[in-house]
Amino acid sequence: MKYYVGFDIGGTTIKHGVVDETGKIAVQSAVDTPRDRDQFINLLADVVKQYQNLYPIEAIGVCTPGIVQKDGYLLTAGAIRCMYGVNLKHELEKRTDLVVSVENDANAAAIAEHWLGAAIGIDNYLCLVIGTGFGGGIIINGQVYRGAHGMAGEFGWMVTKDYKLTGDIEESSLNATSAVVGGLCHQYTLAKQQVEPTFEPIKDARVIFEAAHQGELLADTILNRFYYDLATGILDLTASFDPEVILIGGGISVNDEFNSNLQAAIQDLETRHRSIHDVKDVAIAPVKPAKLLNNAGLIGAVYQIFHKA
Repeated sequence: MKYYVGFDIGGTTIKHGVVDETGKIAVQSAVDTPRDRDQFINLLADVVKQYQNLYPIEAIGVCTPGIVQKDGYLLTAGAIRCMYGVNLKHELEKRTDLVVSVENDANAAAIAEHWLGAAIGIDNYLCLVIGTGFGGGIIINGQVYRGAHGMAGEFGWMVTKDYKLTGDIEESSLNATSAVVGGLCHQYTLAKQQVEPTFEPIKDARVIFEAAHQGELLADTILNRFYYDLATGILDLTASFDPEVILIGGGISVNDEFNSNLQAAIQDLETRHRSIHDVKDVAIAPVKPAKLLNNAGLIGAVYQIFHKA
């Protein structure tokens, strides 16, 4: 049996583990994401060394947010600003003497779902990863579509709401309205600070769900807006790509309440969009939770290196 170290890098947390060639995770854990470049890279190298004491590690697979070029160069890295402009493949290979593959996180999740998850036997689909930001993996004819610069799937940059005539318009993007941390938590914090100026920013959406369950009107309002903003983005992607299925990944995808309310928002918008309504029973892709959930990135990152090592 061959073993690989996998890293699923997020804006808040880095998940890591040992994955074998069948996609089974032997062991896994998580750490907070460092904000210093050297600390970040050294942390990954230290984790690899710890796993090498337990398993004969063949290679390393990494998935990360942002624009990842073929040679492992991070043109961007989502919310992890310290890693912009870093060749992570080169830096990690230099510290570990192992072969390293670096992939965009949403692409890795999409690949994993095709290997072991909800997209087995499906050749045209989208996999949305909703977490700190909003990313997407695009599979066309069974292949990852990366675009000319590796930027394809940066769905979070899409502007889907009215924007101010001057200044930064990113507040109207899916990242700022439909991601979990950068969207839902951010919007709730802004609204809460209007009535409680000392309210501390939150990064855990469970706080908002709990507040809504307790009858807080503000939390309920922000959640409802979140579902409809996300549903609007999904309808736009449906019309643009005509996929067989759209899979929703990220930690929030395990929340039954989230899935139920998102489906209700999507169905409402489909019903009220005349052109989509006319074909919704024959040509509009279903939206489903990804099967591999929080493990998709880890497995997809290793799948890439498994085929290269």
